[in-house]
Amino acid sequence: MGYSPERKAAVLKRMLPPNTIAIRQLSQEEGISEATLHKWRAEARGKGQLLPDADAGPEGWSSRDKFAAVLETAALNEADLAEYCRTRGIFPEQILAWRGACSRGQ
Repeated sequence: MGYSPERKAAVLKRMLPPNTIAIRQLSQEEGISEATLHKWRAEARGKGQLLPDADAGPEGWSSRDKFAAVLETAALNEADLAEYCRTRGIFPEQILAWRGACSRGQ
């Protein structure tokens, strides 16, 4: 069974911080197999989209997710950065620390 791009985007949106829903719960609520949801998340991550695991707080994000956040915020001014962080449940200081780690190659 194929899913429309709109449905896929809506489901992926539910995986975004700050209200990140675990794949198991999302599978039950949406009636979509966990394997399909894992595949969608992997594809989105491969395109650089920020989709951390549901049980990972910001400090538990993978290096890939932190790098994606740094890239997404690179051109934002202070107000836009604050809004970005609010919607994802993180602090601007975390982005700045991750940005510094990226510039040092860590």
